[in-house]
Amino acid sequence: MAQEARYIYSIAKIGTRVSLGEIGIEKTEVFTIPYKDIAAVVHSCQPQAYDTLDKAQAEEWVLAHSYVIDQAMKKFGSVLPFSFDVILKGEDSAILEWLGKNYSLLLQDLEKVKGKAEYTIQIYYDYDDLASRVLLRDAKLMDLKGQIERESRGKAYLLGKKLDQMVKALVSIEAGRLAAKSLTDIKSQVDELKIDGNRWTPDNYKGLSLLASYSCLVRDDMAARLGETLDEINCMEGFRVRFTGPWPAFSFVNCRELS
Repeated sequence: MAQEARYIYSIAKIGTRVSLGEIGIEKTEVFTIPYKDIAAVVHSCQPQAYDTLDKAQAEEWVLAHSYVIDQAMKKFGSVLPFSFDVILKGEDSAILEWLGKNYSLLLQDLEKVKGKAEYTIQIYYDYDDLASRVLLRDAKLMDLKGQIERESRGKAYLLGKKLDQMVKALVSIEAGRLAAKSLTDIKSQVDELKIDGNRWTPDNYKGLSLLASYSCLVRDDMAARLGETLDEINCMEGFRVRFTGPWPAFSFVNCRELS
C-alpha cells in the first residue's frame, strides 16, 4: 500500500471531525482532524509536493488552496492559515501527534486572531496634483516660477531644474506628513499593523505614487469604522485608497511550517 500524507490548509477552533466536501486541490475531500478543541483542515494525498511547470495548473492549485481556507474561515470562524504545499507524511495519527506537540502555541495563535481578520491597505497619491498644491501655497516657489517665464530659454531651463528639485523635496515632506497622519488614524482602528514592503501596484492604480502600504489585523466589529476612516482619505483631492479583505491572518501567525 502506498504511503499516505496529509496536506494542511489551516488550523481551526473545532473539536469534531467534519467534512467540508470535495473542495480541495484537484477536487479532493477536505476534512478536519481534531485534537482536543482544535483541528487541522486537511486532505489525504501522496507524500510529495504539488510541483508543475504548467503555470495554469499551478495557479489553479493555489486558488483551490485559498478557496479551502476561505471556506474554513466561513464555517469555523478565524483560522490559522498555512502557505501553499505544506504536507506532513503519515496518516491521521501523524497530524494528531503534531497537533499535540504544538497545541499550546496553536491555541494561543487561535485566541489571538479570534473574531478578527486581516485587511490590506494601500494609499496612493497623484504626484502632479500634490506638486501643484505645494507650489501654489509657497510664495518663494511661485516667484521662481514667474522668473522662469521671463528668462531666456537656457537660463529658464536651469531655473526649471532647480524649481523641480525644490518642489520634489517639499512634496516628499508633505507626503511624509500625510503618511504619518494616516498611520496614526489607522492604528487607532486596528489591533495590530505591519508596514508592507510590497511595491506591486494594480493596473488601475498605475501612474500614482504609493504613499503607504499596510497589513492590519482588525476586529470584526471595527472593520466598518476602519472603512469610514479610509473613505475620508480616499475623498481627499489627489488620493486613492485600496482596501481589501477580510482575509485569513497570514501576516500575523507563524504556523506555516511544521516543527
